[in-house]
Amino acid sequence: MDFISRHAESAIKRLADSYPAVLVTGARQTGKTTLLKKMTDSFSVPYITFDDPMEEASAKNDPKTFIEFHPEPYVFDEVQYVPDLFRHLKIEIDKNRHSGMYFLTGSQQFALMEKATESLSGRVGIVQLYPLSAREIRNDSFRKNFIPSKEYILERNKSLQKKSFSVQETWKRIFLGGYPEVIKGVVSPKDFYAGYLKTYIERDIRRLTQVADETQFIQFISVAAARTGQLVNYGDMAKECGISEVTAKKWLSLLVTSGIVFLLRPYSANVEKRVVKTPKLYFMDTGLAAYLTRWTSPEVMQSGAMSGMFFETYVVSEIIKSFTNNGEDAPIYFYRDKDKVEIDLLIEENNTLHPVEIKKTAAPNSEDAKNLYIASRIKNVKIGQSVILCNTDKVVSVQKGDVTALSIPVEFV
Repeated sequence: MDFISRHAESAIKRLADSYPAVLVTGARQTGKTTLLKKMTDSFSVPYITFDDPMEEASAKNDPKTFIEFHPEPYVFDEVQYVPDLFRHLKIEIDKNRHSGMYFLTGSQQFALMEKATESLSGRVGIVQLYPLSAREIRNDSFRKNFIPSKEYILERNKSLQKKSFSVQETWKRIFLGGYPEVIKGVVSPKDFYAGYLKTYIERDIRRLTQVADETQFIQFISVAAARTGQLVNYGDMAKECGISEVTAKKWLSLLVTSGIVFLLRPYSANVEKRVVKTPKLYFMDTGLAAYLTRWTSPEVMQSGAMSGMFFETYVVSEIIKSFTNNGEDAPIYFYRDKDKVEIDLLIEENNTLHPVEIKKTAAPNSEDAKNLYIASRIKNVKIGQSVILCNTDKVVSVQKGDVTALSIPVEFV
């Protein structure tokens, strides 16, 4: 398996036809460079990486001359190391603006997005690239955003009629995660994630931020992984790691801007004041979270205390990828009131909210749908099809057809 086709390629092509620059951002080792080089090599677009200390120094010492000696079109890799380059890219773009001038990659780090959006406002299209989605891993051509409308369900079922998957395969996928090197079998998951964390700390955290104790930071990442699928509690995380709450907030922000963690916001528009305002934390790769929390096999994970949270994390991350691979932000939220009544997801489209419950069960029933009724408390929006995403092997109706249960093994494995 030399190259896995990435669904984000279409979004990058679309943006390159509209903008002078395209920035592909995301966590390390998600395949940003591989994807851009594949797309641009056929047009003989030259490439340079700022992982090379000499190139980094050249661009930092005299960015104006550097740009002059690297005329567009050009691929600049790991631009987070030379954030001042954006200002000079803007000047060059404004001299002779046209589409497809520069292709940029960068781990979504700290000052990177601020520099890119400020300096290249209106000149850059941005695509977030996460680890491989299940659709990409199985070379599925279906690329629509996950919107659980009746129309989507019918179309998706038709595209998957001849495919069959198992619950065991689901847990194997959750355990392995989606980083390309793991999926290709180049290295064992354990070895990959150990090296990944070392690289992340050395190249990103140590180089770009001030983290006094790297061992403590690794402990913090592990604590965050143990809380995937849960409400953020900075005080508890800080106490467990022996750091201040201010530091916990800063470090979690690093994980979010690195593309490792996603914070799911509560839905608060047009609802009563009793809803919680705290976000939920989700790791964007369950394989990395499994390594950090020391699960040793899919079977042990499936029967473990965190199985429900890992299943939910996997589903949420796959839904997010269905949007970001199309160059869009995922319009997803959760609902939770102060009585702890919760709907796992609300997916918004055209002033319609689709309530979603996520359950690891293979036999969904009305009890699994008991909280979906509270969506009716939300005013001035249409409530769409309610669904349960679970381990059933087919589409089934729950609660007299008001709720549909969809198969996660079929949809996302």
